[in-house]
Amino acid sequence: MNRPARGVLLGDRVVVWDIDDARRLFSKGFFGKPLGVPKPKDAEFNEPLILDLVEAYYLFEEGSLELSDGGGRRIKRADLRRRCEAIDQYFREKYRVYRDLRNSGYVVSAGIKFGSDFAVYERGPGIDHAPFLVHVLRSGDPVTANYIILAGRLATAVRKKFVLAVVGRRSTKYLAFEWWRP
Repeated sequence: MNRPARGVLLGDRVVVWDIDDARRLFSKGFFGKPLGVPKPKDAEFNEPLILDLVEAYYLFEEGSLELSDGGGRRIKRADLRRRCEAIDQYFREKYRVYRDLRNSGYVVSAGIKFGSDFAVYERGPGIDHAPFLVHVLRSGDPVTANYIILAGRLATAVRKKFVLAVVGRRSTKYLAFEWWRP
């Protein structure tokens, strides 16, 4: 078994400086983004890898990543969770959705450029286009018609399905919206 990759937590990102570690994580399922490489299709890059908090936490939990802070001190799971939740009040819910989608075989990346929480691929970025944009909500969060229309129009404009992931106490419900013309 390979040793865990080493990453450094810097604010709301994790940097994997070692190129071999970076390549290994990326090739494992398109984790992270190589610094300065807009659309990598394979792990043939020579740059550090940038991970967002959700994917770093996923890799950390499965034992593929160990973390330290900027001072070189090792970060433990509970401390990492506290830091993530302090940075993002929806971290728990986003992580549950991320883990659920990843464990279902999807490739999940940050959806910020699409105005969503996640872009979800069937095979991977650079191989296919993400068919889904996922917005994460807590059960009981208010959802207005305007919210649905805005998110749906955005998803339609970039040719993707709009999905609401509603995270409850025990389960997550996925509501997919698809616009059509009569």
